[in-house]
Amino acid sequence: MKKSLSVLVFIFLAFGYSAIAQEIDKVVSVVGNNIILKSEVEDQYSQYLAQGNPDDSSVKCVILHQLLTQKLLAQQAVIDSIEVTEDEVDDNINRRLRYMSNQAGGQERLEQFLGMSLLQYREKMRATVREMMVANRMQQKITEGIDVTPNEVRTYFESIPTDSLPNFGTEVEVGEIVFQPKLTDEEKKPFYDRAESIRQEVLGGKDFGTMARIYSQDPGSASEGGEMPFADRSTFVKEFSAVAFRLKAGEISKVFETEFGYHFLQVIERRGEQVKVRHILISMVPTPASLDRAQNLADSVYNEITAGNLDFYTAAAIYSDNKETKYNGGMILNAENVNTRTTYIPVEQLDAGIFTAIDTLEPGEYSRASKFTGPDGKDAYRLVYLKSRTAPHQASLQQDYAKIKEAALDEKMNGIVADWFEERRKSSYIRIDEDYQSCDVLDVWK
Repeated sequence: MKKSLSVLVFIFLAFGYSAIAQEIDKVVSVVGNNIILKSEVEDQYSQYLAQGNPDDSSVKCVILHQLLTQKLLAQQAVIDSIEVTEDEVDDNINRRLRYMSNQAGGQERLEQFLGMSLLQYREKMRATVREMMVANRMQQKITEGIDVTPNEVRTYFESIPTDSLPNFGTEVEVGEIVFQPKLTDEEKKPFYDRAESIRQEVLGGKDFGTMARIYSQDPGSASEGGEMPFADRSTFVKEFSAVAFRLKAGEISKVFETEFGYHFLQVIERRGEQVKVRHILISMVPTPASLDRAQNLADSVYNEITAGNLDFYTAAAIYSDNKETKYNGGMILNAENVNTRTTYIPVEQLDAGIFTAIDTLEPGEYSRASKFTGPDGKDAYRLVYLKSRTAPHQASLQQDYAKIKEAALDEKMNGIVADWFEERRKSSYIRIDEDYQSCDVLDVWK
């Protein structure tokens, strides 16, 4: 729909600080009591380039615009006593680091690019992420309770010239039931024995950190000697949390099992309701027999569904091992449009395996179970349901009401936030360095 640069839309190209030479650390802008350093702009621009984007110095203007927006919102958030908890910051950082690792091609390559370990980078980016989260929360407060009526949606749609209406490609509604292989106690034993063997070496005097770097299969902590940042009980899965908060500082646990495999851990330090630990993980790999059992169960569920003895949504709730979809009747949400929780997904966004599974299906049909590799790198089986397929078309109010409503709401909130910024700009001291005076996008701040 109508897309333009606005104070409502934050497109942070990167975040945090990297090892940039101190000579570029000059103040490029002042917003009230806050400053923006050239290193902040340059760091975000360098990561923009690292994502494969073309060299375009005008992007630095956009980055500074976004930083000015963030600073002004964060400044007001202090006045309004808006805060975020350390747990929320940790969760946000963890999600960002997982995304960055995937984009970089793995943790090691990301650390090479950053020039530091993820543990070091985590601490460097904490203040920046906290400020960004506070700014986002302030923006949410400005627009809380804002909605659009059906009449406003219609008025918005009718205001768009017919030749400017967007065209939508093929969209589908797809569900899945995932069957992960379950290992028997006998099949699990070699993995347990391996974890216990490493634990005995540590108890015998081997350095925990060195052993974690060599043997641990946790990609997020192995390179840090198994060390994890301070966290509360809610950060870990319940089995891990139960062990971590039961031990005293320095103690090493017995081997225990979680959904990720077999672990043992050592408590490094305890601060009230937070604990700092290091651990070693031995992941469990599906055996051929466990894969056969998963396939047999998937085939059985498929037969029950196609025979009319079991509906897909109930089957997903009972059998699916995908926690993100099983309580949604197995239906996959549009990852690019999570705010509206829409199930309509452009086919180009589909996982390649799901696209192949539904390619020959008609709406209302189910694919037979097929093997696939999950996000954890382990094989599993899934059967796929094609609920609907929408042909390419020009936007219409009847067919695309949810999308049009979202665009109308965006426009309404844009106006409200723009008015808020206009008032704050008038009463805030703002200075922009002469190097950025030619940036058209910054005219609103001058």
